[in-house]
Amino acid sequence: MTRFNSSLLLLSFILLVPLPSVQACTYVRLVGADGSSHPSRTMEWGVFEFNHLAFTATPRGVEMKSMPMPDGKAGASWTTKYALGGITIIRDSAYADVMNERGLAINLLYLPDFAKYQTYDPDQANISMSPTDLMAYLASQFATVAEVKTGLKKIRVVPVVEPALGIPAPVHYAITDASGAEIVVEYLDGKLNIYETTIGVMTNSPGYDWHLTNLRNYVNLRQTDVPPIKVNDLKLTQIGVGSGLIGLPGDYTPPSRFVRAAAWREMARKTQGGFDTTREVFRILDNFNLPIEGAGDHVPKGFEPVKYGSTQYTMSFDIKNLMIYYHTDDNRTVRSIDMKKVNWDDLKGVQSMPLRTKDIPPVREVTPKF
Repeated sequence: MTRFNSSLLLLSFILLVPLPSVQACTYVRLVGADGSSHPSRTMEWGVFEFNHLAFTATPRGVEMKSMPMPDGKAGASWTTKYALGGITIIRDSAYADVMNERGLAINLLYLPDFAKYQTYDPDQANISMSPTDLMAYLASQFATVAEVKTGLKKIRVVPVVEPALGIPAPVHYAITDASGAEIVVEYLDGKLNIYETTIGVMTNSPGYDWHLTNLRNYVNLRQTDVPPIKVNDLKLTQIGVGSGLIGLPGDYTPPSRFVRAAAWREMARKTQGGFDTTREVFRILDNFNLPIEGAGDHVPKGFEPVKYGSTQYTMSFDIKNLMIYYHTDDNRTVRSIDMKKVNWDDLKGVQSMPLRTKDIPPVREVTPKF
């Protein structure tokens, strides 16, 4: 079991590494023929390896609390109602991807320059929390998207500085439950925004509503090829296949990735559910791996530079079966965690397991012995 307590070391990198180097996460959710929902994402993080990258399990009955408020007062505190597990990257209580035992799943992505949280009111400190504490709160208290929508209106998310960043974490959230309901939650201009019209895709800035509007610029895209046309006596046909996708943006910016993700999702093959759907969503997300060339070159002292690219892990929840699948940049072997097999009743407090492990070979030799 591991713990990460080097927030001061992480704080030093914010002065050296520009925040745009971490703005490349992509979220896609597929639904299998059996109705299973699979919210999935890539995680990009600049130019250096995470010091803390773990699967973290939090049982029922754990006392949790937000980081202190901007004026030092204690923030919201709560007791976990549901057991939850997921991927943490900064500290054990700060989930980037989390699912509880009832199948409520939440994925956190960056929203720089646009996330602006509710104004801190000292008189409401007891119902206030930081953006990075919101994940654990929601997953530990609610079982459905409908409950989350009600619960969000009873708490306040305020600009508490995240020690690992040196600023309030600029983030937004995709939230899905076992019924397949999905919402996107953002805090813009100091107000809570809940988007119920979603398309199973999310990237980064600008806000979600802007991305949905931008999709109207690409209504010409289609999976089928463009038919031949005749210009005077010249018949013009496509060169190779794929002419229906001419104009699909190919750069790493969030608007372009959003359009590509929406296109690949619409063209995904029909899947049965379970790992068959996970396999397909991993295939799609492979299109969004960020290479080292796209990450930058400012590595702070005390950290290892990324070795294989800025996409440090890719993960997928299978909500129906309470499964978590993932692979890491150093080992593309898909690993799984069955949350139904975790002995939540006997779990003593919060426990963590490193996501990167040395005991799983990345290559399996299959040379035939004729």
